[in-house]
Amino acid sequence: MLKVLALLGLSATTALAAFPKADLVTSLDQMPDLSFGLYSGFVSIDNTEKQLHYIAALSSGDWTVDPVIVWFNGGPGCSSLLGWAQEHGPYVMDDNTTSFAKNRFAWN
Repeated sequence: MLKVLALLGLSATTALAAFPKADLVTSLDQMPDLSFGLYSGFVSIDNTEKQLHYIAALSSGDWTVDPVIVWFNGGPGCSSLLGWAQEHGPYVMDDNTTSFAKNRFAWN
């Protein structure tokens, strides 16, 4: 398990070093300001046909000194999108609502 986590961390670090331009999200309904840089794409797993989906909300502060956080929800069966959309993403959807609002406690 430790080896898998190390590989995931290395893959995430590699992805963070050079995001493909094709993965840049330029607009989303209900999220008017994506100027910090939002990426969504897939990272291939070597020697398999499998891929991991990622969403990267780049720092809205000083990216040269801000830490990089890789988030995985507990599971099985719980998508990390839940944490991104309701807890720490740049925009969140609160319980009993149907729209996103700017998250003043966003981790980016």
